[in-house]
Amino acid sequence: MISARRLTSIVLWGPPGCGKTTIARLLAEVSDLAFEPLSAVFSGVADLRKIFERAKQRRAGGQGTLLFIDEIHRFNRAQQDGFLPYVEDGTVVLVGATTENPSFELNAALLSRCQVLVLRRLEQVTLTAILERAETEEGRRLPLTPGARRQILAMADGDGRHLLNLAEALFALKSEGPLDEAALLKAIQKRAPLYDKNRESHYNLISALHKSLRGSDCDAALYWLARMLEGGEDPRYIARRLLRFAIEDVGLADPDAAVHTMTAWETYERLGSPEGELALAQAIIYLGCAPKSNAAYKAYGAARKLAKATGSLAPPAHSLNAPPRLMKDLGYGKDYAYDHDQPESFSGQDYFPEGLSRQQLYCPVERGFERDLGKRLAYWQRLRDSRGEDT
Repeated sequence: MISARRLTSIVLWGPPGCGKTTIARLLAEVSDLAFEPLSAVFSGVADLRKIFERAKQRRAGGQGTLLFIDEIHRFNRAQQDGFLPYVEDGTVVLVGATTENPSFELNAALLSRCQVLVLRRLEQVTLTAILERAETEEGRRLPLTPGARRQILAMADGDGRHLLNLAEALFALKSEGPLDEAALLKAIQKRAPLYDKNRESHYNLISALHKSLRGSDCDAALYWLARMLEGGEDPRYIARRLLRFAIEDVGLADPDAAVHTMTAWETYERLGSPEGELALAQAIIYLGCAPKSNAAYKAYGAARKLAKATGSLAPPAHSLNAPPRLMKDLGYGKDYAYDHDQPESFSGQDYFPEGLSRQQLYCPVERGFERDLGKRLAYWQRLRDSRGEDT
């Protein structure tokens, strides 16, 4: 786009300090566009109108305008609709920056007119290059031991802007010698991990935790647990998700999984933080190591689908109670075989509605306790088959 001098509107989606504003400035510079920056946090419709008026005047003189809106997701739907005509007619080239998922935060109409470029958190090699450039600009090295140098890169947490702020604070220090890790932590305040428990990272991390458990990787699951708790997540939310996992992904392969998880949740409620968090960690290890089965989950889904498809079919008469005489006269309970009075305490009667053939909705896996359940179901089916042949 730059080489063709045909820059289209763009949304830059990425974490703080990954270079969104810098990229926007560079795009304006190499495309010979006037750069109009705006923050959606501090600006409104009146500010946009002024920019659009200046952009019209420039356009009449042959120059285009790049409108950069930082935190564009902060504009409401009506405000986003307000600059659509100016994007469409080419008055401005819009470059929006957001830390939130544009699919959820931006109007579909606006999003359809923009290319979304996804930016990642800065990697170690990039942060190192930024730090070395800062030292070149300053004309001296940071007063850090090799261990402390690695630590400051980790403290930046992929945020180049935060790394430069840390470097400025260190350059301002009057230190007699290099700072080690302990001295570095005393000199500059450690930043909390990037985590917003109401936004994108909240769902990303719980998804990583859930899928780690499904993949029987309890070590990775423990890591994501720690990340969420360090970020301030409510442990009760994690406990609910763990209980869901025990039912949905472990299921009857290990029926005790739900019991252990519920116990961990109740333990946390009684102990609180931080002691109760160990109970959640213990539940995660149990769930990660447990045999996995979603057979019950799939069986329930199949049952719902069948129920919707078959409408209001009545239960078979033999399965109905018939306390009043009239109901007996109507055939309620007729030919019911009391299973405890039958051989092997199993009658083999069909309990599906009349007119609907038997369906196998539950298909147990050959893992954990479900292996035994599969054997029982197979045994009862053999009894059904043999008694059906006898009749």
